[in-house]
Amino acid sequence: PSLAFLCSPLLAVGCTVKFSGYLEQSDEPFCTSHKFPRLVKLDKDITLPGLKVGLLTMKKEEMAVFILLPEYAYGSMGCPPLIPPNATVMFEVEVLDFIDSKESDTFFELSAELQDMLPLQKVLKVADTEREFGNYFYRKKQFEIAKSRYKRALSVLCRKPCTEAEQWQVRAAKLPVLLNLSVTYLKLKCPARALAYGEKALETDQSNVKALFRCGQACVCMAEYEKARGFLTRALHLQPFNHDINNELKKLA
Repeated sequence: PSLAFLCSPLLAVGCTVKFSGYLEQSDEPFCTSHKFPRLVKLDKDITLPGLKVGLLTMKKEEMAVFILLPEYAYGSMGCPPLIPPNATVMFEVEVLDFIDSKESDTFFELSAELQDMLPLQKVLKVADTEREFGNYFYRKKQFEIAKSRYKRALSVLCRKPCTEAEQWQVRAAKLPVLLNLSVTYLKLKCPARALAYGEKALETDQSNVKALFRCGQACVCMAEYEKARGFLTRALHLQPFNHDINNELKKLA
């Protein structure tokens, strides 16, 4: 493939990849990420030109093998002591997931004044991308990083909408972020913060079962049992057969 691929906007994608690198005539990898796949940026974390080009040709859940000549790998110097000079290397690669962060990265490089001038749809897309990153780290149980991403998403949504329709869109975008922050603070054992974000979610949607449930859980953690009962009873009234709510009320009893 042409190195023109390296100018692709996909370079701003965050990818979760598994890969192993091998020297010729070797069955043991000199590097591998199979046990601990992580989110990487092609323009920051993946530095071998040939591997960048190869990844830009791949789709989600695709596996591939790339053989890289020295000029697309470690060059004439190699990377002592693991990689000898002028080494041809092979990489086995699997793309597990990816998040396109180009617009988000561009947004945060702008001044606050320029951010405020962008159309609302672009702002909403940036917030959604940051929430996706938060979800990724939450699933990986990296709750501090998830919290930071959710807060970035919320900060994007703080500008004042102009019309009633825009206000509705911003409120709708804020709600899942507030819920995510609430459950993340529960995981971080900060129930007071979890309650605060749950109550903010209820200001947007007073009948939101998830928000009521998170508030109830937070109050249980703080030993505010009557307040917890109030939140959980309201949630149960809306979803009488919800297994999680019934279990939480049993624990409370």
